[in-house]
Amino acid sequence: MKRLNLILNGKGGVGKSFFAVNFVQFLKDKDIAHVAIDSDNENSTLKRFHPDTGFLDLDNRRELDGIFAALEKANLVVMDCRAASTDLFIEYFTEIDLPAVLTALSAALTLVMPVNHESDSVDQIQRLTDQFAKQCSYVVVRNAAHSDSFALFESSEVRAQLKDNLGGREIAMSRMQDWLVEALNAENLTISGAVKHPGFSLLDRQRLQMWQRKLYAEIETVVGLLLPTN
Repeated sequence: MKRLNLILNGKGGVGKSFFAVNFVQFLKDKDIAHVAIDSDNENSTLKRFHPDTGFLDLDNRRELDGIFAALEKANLVVMDCRAASTDLFIEYFTEIDLPAVLTALSAALTLVMPVNHESDSVDQIQRLTDQFAKQCSYVVVRNAAHSDSFALFESSEVRAQLKDNLGGREIAMSRMQDWLVEALNAENLTISGAVKHPGFSLLDRQRLQMWQRKLYAEIETVVGLLLPTN
Protein backbone atom coordinates (compact mmCIF):
# COMPACT_ATOMS: atom_id res chain seq x y z
CA MET A 1 0.00 0.00 0.00
CA LYS A 2 1.52 3.29 -1.14
CA ARG A 3 1.27 6.31 1.15
CA LEU A 4 0.59 9.98 0.47
CA ASN A 5 1.25 12.32 3.40
CA LEU A 6 -0.14 15.84 3.13
CA ILE A 7 1.14 18.17 5.85
CA LEU A 8 -1.85 20.45 5.91
CA ASN A 9 -3.49 23.10 8.06
CA GLY A 10 -4.92 26.22 6.46
CA LYS A 11 -3.73 28.36 9.38
CA GLY A 12 -0.32 29.91 8.76
CA GLY A 13 2.48 29.69 11.30
CA VAL A 14 1.42 26.41 12.92
CA GLY A 15 4.65 24.59 12.06
CA LYS A 16 3.82 22.75 8.84
CA SER A 17 7.12 23.45 7.13
CA PHE A 18 9.18 22.97 10.29
CA PHE A 19 7.67 19.53 10.77
CA ALA A 20 8.02 18.74 7.06
CA VAL A 21 11.74 19.58 7.07
CA ASN A 22 12.36 17.32 10.05
CA PHE A 23 10.11 14.50 8.85
CA VAL A 24 11.88 14.40 5.48
CA GLN A 25 15.19 14.32 7.36
CA PHE A 26 13.82 11.40 9.41
CA LEU A 27 13.12 9.54 6.15
CA LYS A 28 16.62 10.27 4.87
CA ASP A 29 18.29 9.24 8.12
CA LYS A 30 16.30 5.97 8.05
CA ASP A 31 17.08 5.39 4.33
CA ILE A 32 13.36 5.32 3.49
CA ALA A 33 12.75 6.01 -0.19
CA HIS A 34 10.35 8.89 -0.79
CA VAL A 35 9.45 11.85 -2.95
CA ALA A 36 9.15 15.23 -1.21
CA ILE A 37 7.12 18.10 -2.66
CA ASP A 38 7.00 21.77 -1.64
CA SER A 39 4.09 24.02 -2.60
CA ASP A 40 4.89 27.34 -0.94
CA ASN A 41 5.85 29.79 -3.69
CA GLU A 42 6.67 32.53 -1.18
CA ASN A 43 8.99 30.76 1.27
CA SER A 44 9.65 27.23 -0.10
CA THR A 45 11.12 26.22 3.26
CA LEU A 46 11.15 22.51 2.53
CA LYS A 47 13.01 22.98 -0.75
CA ARG A 48 15.47 25.37 0.89
CA PHE A 49 16.52 22.79 3.46
CA HIS A 50 16.18 19.80 1.11
CA PRO A 51 17.19 20.98 -2.38
CA ASP A 52 16.20 17.64 -3.95
CA THR A 53 12.55 18.42 -3.12
CA GLY A 54 10.17 18.92 -6.03
CA PHE A 55 7.88 21.92 -6.36
CA LEU A 56 4.22 22.29 -7.40
CA ASP A 57 2.67 25.70 -7.96
CA LEU A 58 -0.80 25.57 -6.41
CA ASP A 59 -1.81 28.67 -8.36
CA ASN A 60 -1.79 26.40 -11.42
CA ARG A 61 -4.62 23.96 -10.67
CA ARG A 62 -3.38 21.42 -13.20
CA GLU A 63 -0.09 21.06 -11.36
CA LEU A 64 -1.92 19.32 -8.52
CA ASP A 65 -2.03 16.26 -10.76
CA GLY A 66 1.71 16.04 -10.12
CA ILE A 67 0.96 14.72 -6.64
CA PHE A 68 -0.53 11.55 -8.05
CA ALA A 69 1.96 11.37 -10.92
CA ALA A 70 4.64 11.15 -8.22
CA LEU A 71 2.63 8.55 -6.32
CA GLU A 72 2.42 6.38 -9.43
CA LYS A 73 6.23 6.15 -9.45
CA ALA A 74 7.01 6.11 -5.71
CA ASN A 75 5.64 4.27 -2.70
CA LEU A 76 5.83 7.31 -0.44
CA VAL A 77 5.09 10.96 -1.25
CA VAL A 78 5.31 13.76 1.33
CA MET A 79 3.94 17.20 0.52
CA ASP A 80 4.25 20.39 2.54
CA CYS A 81 1.03 22.28 1.78
CA ARG A 82 1.13 26.05 1.95
CA ALA A 83 -1.16 28.05 4.22
CA ALA A 84 -4.69 28.89 3.04
CA SER A 85 -4.82 25.83 0.79
CA THR A 86 -7.54 23.85 2.57
CA ASP A 87 -10.33 24.90 0.19
CA LEU A 88 -8.13 24.16 -2.80
CA PHE A 89 -7.49 20.59 -1.72
CA ILE A 90 -11.12 20.00 -0.76
CA GLU A 91 -12.29 21.16 -4.20
CA TYR A 92 -9.57 19.24 -6.03
CA PHE A 93 -10.15 15.96 -4.22
CA THR A 94 -13.89 16.24 -4.84
CA GLU A 95 -13.25 16.92 -8.53
CA ILE A 96 -11.09 13.83 -9.05
CA ASP A 97 -13.04 11.49 -6.69
CA LEU A 98 -10.22 10.95 -4.22
CA PRO A 99 -11.26 7.48 -2.95
CA ALA A 100 -11.37 6.15 -6.51
CA VAL A 101 -7.93 7.53 -7.32
CA LEU A 102 -6.41 6.11 -4.13
CA THR A 103 -7.95 2.71 -4.87
CA ALA A 104 -6.59 2.76 -8.42
CA LEU A 105 -3.10 3.50 -7.10
CA SER A 106 -3.34 1.06 -4.16
CA ALA A 107 -2.55 4.03 -1.95
CA ALA A 108 -3.63 5.52 1.37
CA LEU A 109 -3.76 9.18 2.34
CA THR A 110 -2.69 10.58 5.70
CA LEU A 111 -3.36 14.17 6.68
CA VAL A 112 -0.61 15.37 9.02
CA MET A 113 -2.12 18.36 10.79
CA PRO A 114 -0.01 20.57 13.07
CA VAL A 115 -1.99 22.35 15.79
CA ASN A 116 -1.04 25.01 18.30
CA HIS A 117 -2.75 27.06 21.03
CA GLU A 118 -4.84 29.13 18.59
CA SER A 119 -8.48 28.41 17.83
CA ASP A 120 -7.97 28.90 14.07
CA SER A 121 -5.63 25.92 13.93
CA VAL A 122 -8.26 23.75 15.64
CA ASP A 123 -11.02 25.03 13.34
CA GLN A 124 -8.98 24.03 10.30
CA ILE A 125 -8.64 20.49 11.60
CA GLN A 126 -12.40 20.38 12.13
CA ARG A 127 -12.95 21.43 8.50
CA LEU A 128 -10.67 18.71 7.20
CA THR A 129 -12.18 15.94 9.29
CA ASP A 130 -15.71 17.07 8.42
CA GLN A 131 -14.82 16.88 4.75
CA PHE A 132 -12.78 13.69 4.54
CA ALA A 133 -14.07 11.64 7.50
CA LYS A 134 -12.91 8.06 6.96
CA GLN A 135 -11.43 8.62 3.52
CA CYS A 136 -7.99 9.04 5.08
CA SER A 137 -5.91 8.69 8.23
CA TYR A 138 -5.00 11.52 10.58
CA VAL A 139 -1.92 12.48 12.59
CA VAL A 140 -2.11 15.62 14.73
CA VAL A 141 1.23 17.26 15.56
CA ARG A 142 1.00 19.21 18.81
CA ASN A 143 3.45 22.02 18.12
CA ALA A 144 4.69 23.67 21.30
CA ALA A 145 6.79 26.29 19.50
CA HIS A 146 4.82 29.21 20.92
CA SER A 147 2.90 27.72 23.84
CA ASP A 148 2.72 24.52 25.85
CA SER A 149 -1.05 24.94 26.21
CA PHE A 150 -3.34 22.91 23.96
CA ALA A 151 -6.46 23.53 26.03
CA LEU A 152 -8.59 24.55 23.04
CA PHE A 153 -7.67 21.46 21.07
CA GLU A 154 -7.96 19.14 24.05
CA SER A 155 -11.51 20.32 24.79
CA SER A 156 -12.61 20.37 21.15
CA GLU A 157 -15.19 18.16 19.49
CA VAL A 158 -12.79 17.37 16.68
CA ARG A 159 -10.27 15.82 19.05
CA ALA A 160 -12.97 13.50 20.38
CA GLN A 161 -13.97 12.66 16.80
CA LEU A 162 -10.42 11.84 15.85
CA LYS A 163 -9.80 9.64 18.88
CA ASP A 164 -13.15 7.86 19.06
CA ASN A 165 -14.28 7.54 15.44
CA LEU A 166 -11.47 8.20 12.99
CA GLY A 167 -8.46 6.40 14.44
CA GLY A 168 -6.50 9.62 14.66
CA ARG A 169 -3.18 9.74 16.47
CA GLU A 170 -1.29 12.57 18.16
CA ILE A 171 2.42 13.27 18.45
CA ALA A 172 4.33 16.10 20.12
CA MET A 173 6.87 18.50 18.63
CA SER A 174 8.62 20.31 21.47
CA ARG A 175 9.83 23.88 21.45
CA MET A 176 13.33 24.49 20.12
CA GLN A 177 15.42 27.32 21.55
CA ASP A 178 15.04 30.47 19.47
CA TRP A 179 18.76 30.87 18.83
CA LEU A 180 18.97 27.35 17.43
CA VAL A 181 16.06 27.95 15.07
CA GLU A 182 17.73 31.17 13.90
CA ALA A 183 21.09 29.45 13.41
CA LEU A 184 19.57 26.59 11.39
CA ASN A 185 17.80 29.09 9.16
CA ALA A 186 20.90 31.24 8.76
CA GLU A 187 22.92 28.24 7.57
CA ASN A 188 20.04 26.49 5.74
CA LEU A 189 20.93 23.36 7.67
CA THR A 190 18.80 20.52 8.94
CA ILE A 191 19.59 19.18 12.40
CA SER A 192 21.42 16.18 10.93
CA GLY A 193 23.68 18.60 9.06
CA ALA A 194 24.10 21.00 11.96
CA VAL A 195 25.36 18.36 14.40
CA LYS A 196 28.38 17.92 12.11
CA HIS A 197 28.89 21.62 11.43
CA PRO A 198 31.80 23.44 13.12
CA GLY A 199 29.73 26.60 13.40
CA PHE A 200 27.65 25.02 16.16
CA SER A 201 29.13 24.64 19.62
CA LEU A 202 29.32 21.27 21.35
CA LEU A 203 26.43 22.10 23.68
CA ASP A 204 24.24 23.42 20.88
CA ARG A 205 24.93 20.25 18.88
CA GLN A 206 23.87 18.29 21.96
CA ARG A 207 20.69 20.34 22.28
CA LEU A 208 19.85 19.72 18.64
CA GLN A 209 20.50 15.99 18.91
CA MET A 210 18.29 15.72 21.99
CA TRP A 211 15.47 17.61 20.26
CA GLN A 212 15.76 15.42 17.19
CA ARG A 213 15.75 12.20 19.20
CA LYS A 214 12.54 13.25 20.92
CA LEU A 215 10.82 14.05 17.64
CA TYR A 216 12.03 10.87 15.95
CA ALA A 217 10.74 8.83 18.91
CA GLU A 218 7.35 10.51 18.49
CA ILE A 219 7.32 9.80 14.75
CA GLU A 220 8.17 6.15 15.37
CA THR A 221 4.92 5.77 17.32
CA VAL A 222 2.85 6.59 14.22
CA VAL A 223 4.89 5.12 11.37
CA GLY A 224 1.97 2.83 10.60
CA LEU A 225 0.08 5.91 9.43
CA LEU A 226 3.03 7.64 7.74
CA LEU A 227 4.85 4.94 5.80
CA PRO A 228 3.85 2.50 3.06
CA THR A 229 2.48 -0.78 4.38
CA ASN A 230 2.73 -4.36 3.18
